[in-house]
Amino acid sequence: MFHPPFLSCIRTVTTLSSLLPKALAFSFYSSIPLKQHQYQKQKQDPLPNGNPIGSPARIQKLIASQSDPLLAKEIFDLAARQPNFRHSYSAFHTLILKLGCARHFSLMQSLLSHLKSEHFTVSPSLFSNIIQIYGDAQMPEKALKTFYTILEFNVKPLPKHLNCILKILVAHRNYLRPAFDLFKSAHRYGVLPNTKSYNILMRAFCLNDDLSIAYSLFNYMFKRDIIPDVESYRILMQGLCRKSQVNRAVDLLEDMLNKGFVPDTLSYTTLLNSLCRKKKLKEAYKLLCRMKVKGCNPDIVHYNTVILGFCREGRAGDACKVFEDMPSNGCLPNLVSYRTLVGGLCNQGMYDEAKSYMEEMMSKGFSPHFSVFHVLIKGFCNVGMIEEACGVLVEMLRNGEAPHIDTWVEIVTRVCEVEIEKTGDLLKEVVKVEIKPDTRIVEVGSGLEEYLIKKIRARSRLA
Repeated sequence: MFHPPFLSCIRTVTTLSSLLPKALAFSFYSSIPLKQHQYQKQKQDPLPNGNPIGSPARIQKLIASQSDPLLAKEIFDLAARQPNFRHSYSAFHTLILKLGCARHFSLMQSLLSHLKSEHFTVSPSLFSNIIQIYGDAQMPEKALKTFYTILEFNVKPLPKHLNCILKILVAHRNYLRPAFDLFKSAHRYGVLPNTKSYNILMRAFCLNDDLSIAYSLFNYMFKRDIIPDVESYRILMQGLCRKSQVNRAVDLLEDMLNKGFVPDTLSYTTLLNSLCRKKKLKEAYKLLCRMKVKGCNPDIVHYNTVILGFCREGRAGDACKVFEDMPSNGCLPNLVSYRTLVGGLCNQGMYDEAKSYMEEMMSKGFSPHFSVFHVLIKGFCNVGMIEEACGVLVEMLRNGEAPHIDTWVEIVTRVCEVEIEKTGDLLKEVVKVEIKPDTRIVEVGSGLEEYLIKKIRARSRLA
C-alpha cells in the first residue's frame, strides 16, 4: 500500500513515467513477505513482458489488493497513462465492483463507460453484481437502468438478471408497476421469465392485496408451459389465508397433491394456523393427521399450532389428545407445548391435570414461566384448594422463580383467611408488608418457603 509521503512525491513529480515503475514495484512487493536479497533481486530483474510497469495481470493483482477503492482507482489511472499499456478486463471488473461496493457510483459508471469503449467481452456476472449493489443501496431506479445498460454491451440478459431486478423493484411499493411492465416486456430483449420470476411477482401482488393478479399469473404459467413449484402454491395459499379464504387455500392444497407435489412444512403451517383461527379445528386436526401420509412429517410448530387452536376454543381435553400423540409420531413436546397446554387446562378449571403436566414439564428440565405458576396458584385458590396452591408456590420458589405481586396477594390472603389463628410469626410479618404495585415481597420469600415446607411435612406425618 502507498505511504503518504510517497504518494505526495508521485503527485508532484513532473516526470510521472520515471517514478511509476518504482511505485508499482514498491507497492506490489511490500504486500509479499520477501527477504531483503530477494527484494533486491526483483528490483534488478526485468519484468516479464519487458514493460517497465509490469504486465496487466500484475496491475490487476495490485488493484485487487487495495482496501481503499480510491487508491485502487489512482493506480488504475496511473498505469493507463503509460505508453503501450492496456488494462485487462479483470482489472476493469475488479475496480468497478470495488467502487460500487464503496458507493462511489459516479466513478463506477464512468469506468463502465470506459470499459464499453475498450470492446471487451463482458461477463454477465459483472451486471449481476452491479444490480445487487444498487439494490443494497436502495436505488431501484438505477438497478432498472442497469438492465438496459446490459443491452448496450451486446450482452444477452439472463433470467437471473431479470429476477434480481424484479426482487429489488417489488421491495419498493412504488415500483411494483414498473416491475410488472419489465416482466411483461422482457421477452423483447431475449430473456424469458422463469418460475422464480412468476413467484417474485405473485408474492408482491399478494402482499399488495392484489390477489386476483397473483392468481392470473399463476394460471398464466400453465399457458406458457412453465411449471410452478412448491413455492408457487405456497405463495397463493398464504395470500388466500391472508384474505380469510381458507377453503380455497385447502382446495389449492388438494390440487397441489393431485399434481404430484409434496407441500413443504411452511405450506402446512400456513393452512393449520388459518384453519385454527377460523375455528375449523376438526379440519385442522385431520390435516395434521394427513401430513405424514402425504410425505411431510409434522414438526413441533404444527403440533403447537393445533394445541393452541384447541386451547383458545376451550377444548383443552382435545388439546391433551394432540399432545399425547406427539411422541408416537416422532415429535417431542417443547416448552411452548407445555405452557400452552397448562394455561388452557387452567382456563377450563382442570387444575389437577394442569399441575400434573407442569410437574412432567419440570421433570424434563423445562422451566415454567412465572405466569404458568401464577395461573395455577390462582386457580387452586379460587376453588379453595389452598394447600395445593401452597405446593405450587413451594415448587416455584425451589425453581428459582420470583413470584409476582399478584401471586403473593392471591396466596397470602387466602392462607390468612383460612388459618388466621394458626399462622405463626412469619405470616404476621407477611401481612404487615405494605403491598404496592411494584412490590414483590422478595424479603419474605425464603421464610415463607420454609414455613410452607414445614407445614406440608407436618401434615404428611399426621396423615
